[in-house]
Amino acid sequence: MVSDFKAFILKGNVMDLAVGVIIGAAFGKIVDSLVSDIIMPIIAKATGGGVDFSNIFMALDGNTYATLADAKKAAIPILAYGNFVTILINFLILAFVIFLMVRWVSKLMPPPPAPAPAGPSNEEVLLTQIRDLLKR
Repeated sequence: MVSDFKAFILKGNVMDLAVGVIIGAAFGKIVDSLVSDIIMPIIAKATGGGVDFSNIFMALDGNTYATLADAKKAAIPILAYGNFVTILINFLILAFVIFLMVRWVSKLMPPPPAPAPAGPSNEEVLLTQIRDLLKR
């Protein structure tokens, strides 16, 4: 069992996947910081001067709470849609960057070789031979 596990771990695909997951997690943190520290403050300023999107919520019990933390302490159901907007923007930026990376890598790859010109099919060759035999 140990040798099977060792063979599994040392396969190229598993190591590539592990590296991809680690780099993806680090890249996700960079995008998180970009969204929460740069983009969302700009959007908040543009939409009325300092709205904190992470603190936009709706308490489903009908009461009003000063902050999202206060509503969570009250242990009531809440819709934290401001946080959802932040995470959605985060996802869209991440998806766009990945799209650009895939597009860039595909341009670096050599174009696939052109297919060889197709010759006559076996059926056509046989029919040509039959035709030639009939002409004789």
